Amino acid sequence: NAGTEADVYISVYGERGDTGSRRLLRSQKPKKFLKGQTDIFAVEAVHLGHLYKVVIGHNGLGSGNGWFLDKVVIKDPVTDLDYTFLCHRWLDQGQDDGNIARELTVTDASTFPGRQELELKREEIWAAEKWKFQKGNTLQFYNRLTHGFICLSPDSRVDSLGDKKNKYGKVFFMWMYA
Repeated sequence: NAGTEADVYISVYGERGDTGSRRLLRSQKPKKFLKGQTDIFAVEAVHLGHLYKVVIGHNGLGSGNGWFLDKVVIKDPVTDLDYTFLCHRWLDQGQDDGNIARELTVTDASTFPGRQELELKREEIWAAEKWKFQKGNTLQFYNRLTHGFICLSPDSRVDSLGDKKNKYGKVFFMWMYA
C-alpha cells in the first residue's frame, strides 16, 4: 500500500524562480505511482537555474491515497545536471506525521554520495525500534557464543545473568552474534 491513486502535484524552485504547482499527469508507465515503481514525467518550464528545493504532495483523494515517496530526481535538459531530492517518508494522513505534502531540499552533491540516504535509513530504523527503549521496558540480549543473557533494567542496572522473566514486565530479546 505504498502507492497512491491521488492526484500528485509538484513545485520546483530554482535561483530564477519556481514552476508553481504542477499536476503530474502522464507517466511513461501505464499506471502511475505504484509501489516500487519509478515514474518519469516531462514538466515544461522556463529554465530556473540551479535548483534548490521541491514541494511535492497529493490531494488526499481516492482509495488508498497514502503514498511512500523515496526520492525525486530532476534532470535539467539545459545543463544536463541531475538534482536529487530525498524524501523516504510517507505522504499520508494516517502514517508518519500525517502530512500529505513535503518540502525537499536538494542533496548536496559535494558530500559523500549516499550519505543522506544512509541517514534517512538510520532514522527509519530507529523510528521502528525506539519503542523497545521506552521507560519501563527491560532489554535482554542473548549471546549465542556464551549462551548467556545480559539484562538492561529500567533503573540502569546491568545484570549479566539476565532472567528470562522479571518484575519489569515487558522483555525484549535481541540476538547478538560475536
